[in-house]
Amino acid sequence: MSQQIRIGVLKETADQETRVALVPESVKKLIARKALLSIESGAGLHASISDEEYTAVGATVSADRTALIEQANILVSVNRPTDADLNRLPKGAALLGFLRPLDDPCALKPAIEHGLSVFAMELVPRSTRAQAMDGLSSMATILGYKAVLLAAERLPRIFPLLMTAAGTMPPARVLILGAGVAGLQAIATARRLGAVVEGFDIRAAAGEAVRSLGATFLEVDLGGLQTEDASGYAKEVTDEVMNRSRALIAKAAQHADCIITSAQVPGRSAPLLVTAEAVAGMKRGSVIVDLAGASGGNCALTKPDEEVHHNGVTILAPLNLAATVPMHASQLYSRNVTAFLQLLITAEGELQINLADDVVGPTCVAHDGKVLHPRVAAALTEK
Repeated sequence: MSQQIRIGVLKETADQETRVALVPESVKKLIARKALLSIESGAGLHASISDEEYTAVGATVSADRTALIEQANILVSVNRPTDADLNRLPKGAALLGFLRPLDDPCALKPAIEHGLSVFAMELVPRSTRAQAMDGLSSMATILGYKAVLLAAERLPRIFPLLMTAAGTMPPARVLILGAGVAGLQAIATARRLGAVVEGFDIRAAAGEAVRSLGATFLEVDLGGLQTEDASGYAKEVTDEVMNRSRALIAKAAQHADCIITSAQVPGRSAPLLVTAEAVAGMKRGSVIVDLAGASGGNCALTKPDEEVHHNGVTILAPLNLAATVPMHASQLYSRNVTAFLQLLITAEGELQINLADDVVGPTCVAHDGKVLHPRVAAALTEK
């Protein structure tokens, strides 16, 4: 007889991590699918969720981290668990979370060698069916919103136009680089705060989305070059196109009070968009918030997770901005995870991995000790 699936959720141990992988509303849905849920005590506290809220929906809360891991068929996390935690999982168990398979594939070797089925939320395909499981987009929504608030807090002026008895104060000018989910959310948030906004993206097709939010789109001459892959992500382009882009951005930066950058290519260094010369041409008091710091940054002067001051310009590169909004970040991520888990759980509450599924297959890094994702396999071979 098949074993009823037990899903384990750990308290995250990474520095400054406040999110939790599953919130009570999701736990309730999974229990309705006949799954058993084990939550480590205190896992949701930073996201304002008590242990009692988990037990109220039918989960088991345990202070014994080791026992929880050893009994789990699926371990769900926000970040990749430690090697010691992974080695405690039963062979054949599944791991699901943000695992950085393209940025740090070697770190997954212990999970692969242990025979785990490894699913990376970063690899969820960009398809209509998979939209509800797109954890990257959910976190990007949080990032774009919070980046604008961070910039507004550090900027020595206000965002909206103000007409007062003491005179008129013009609105702030904000330049958003990258029109993916984070960039578009940043544009929308800056517009709500009353700023005049310009947006840039190497993908000419992004112009329509930028303009629909009330921003001006800065368009570079691409000479007919295709800059978007089949998944909707930006592709690497020629040096000539990048130089044109940097020149256009440097010109716009001279008038910007704030620049927010979010341009990234999965598994590669972030493209350099804001040169040191462009920063030197900015007004004193200006602020740059670089959301690509984890992959090197879009600004030449960015230092990941540090605050840089250069000729009166402040450059910020927070590495885990989503964790500063733990309640809603956890809620969104939990819904993404739950939608994916429902593809792995049968009507009888058992684990079933169908690699032929058009979402499950592409999201799977490894299964039965074999690396299935071609880019991860290539990276591990090179190492």
